[in-house]
Amino acid sequence: MAKKFLVYGVSKGLGKALIEGVPTIQDTIYGVSRSAPQFDGDNFHWIQADLSNPTSIKTVKTIIADNPIDCLIYNVGIWEKYAFTDEYQFEATDDAEVLNMIQTNISACILHLKAMLPNLRLGENSKIILIGSTWGLDNHNGHEVTFSASKYALRGIVQSLREILRQDKIAISVINLGYLATEYPLSVPVDKVISQTEGALIPLQDVLNAVKFIISTSNATCVKEITMPAMLDENV
Repeated sequence: MAKKFLVYGVSKGLGKALIEGVPTIQDTIYGVSRSAPQFDGDNFHWIQADLSNPTSIKTVKTIIADNPIDCLIYNVGIWEKYAFTDEYQFEATDDAEVLNMIQTNISACILHLKAMLPNLRLGENSKIILIGSTWGLDNHNGHEVTFSASKYALRGIVQSLREILRQDKIAISVINLGYLATEYPLSVPVDKVISQTEGALIPLQDVLNAVKFIISTSNATCVKEITMPAMLDENV
């Protein structure tokens, strides 16, 4: 049965791979991003929206209108300017940057989910998938305060919304990902990605398989959380 997807953050990296590797040609895809993605196909509809701007909710909702949504994937996560480098210093983080991250990573997620619940209730066996991070897990070794806080928040959203959506049989999940091999497109075989990264990065194909698994489950099941660090990742 054909599905309708709403995917956020589709212009590059994992978001681009999700569009290329999860929906079928029979499915309808709405992709949200600030910059234009490079996709062909009559079944893909780009929604230009900047999630740091609260008006993005109205933009997306106007285009989706009253159409049902079977799967919503929120793949959004910006980080500090010097995140994941030796130059990162929490006290030197710009205040405006912190507030922008909270708006994009947390506030926009909550408000867009709130706006899309009527559409999800119209879908068949609807699923919500939030793309989280191992920076949102207990006792990780990362230093990035705001990014970590925003990824912890996603887990709180999932845990609370599950209770609200239980009566609708809409399952909500978070996938906590480690370092991804985003520089390797899906056309590169998994074995080659593993070889060239020495097994330190997660092939995008593995993430797509986790997403497909969640989508494949019945409405009798809720996959609450999947944690996927790279095998050699010592951050968690």
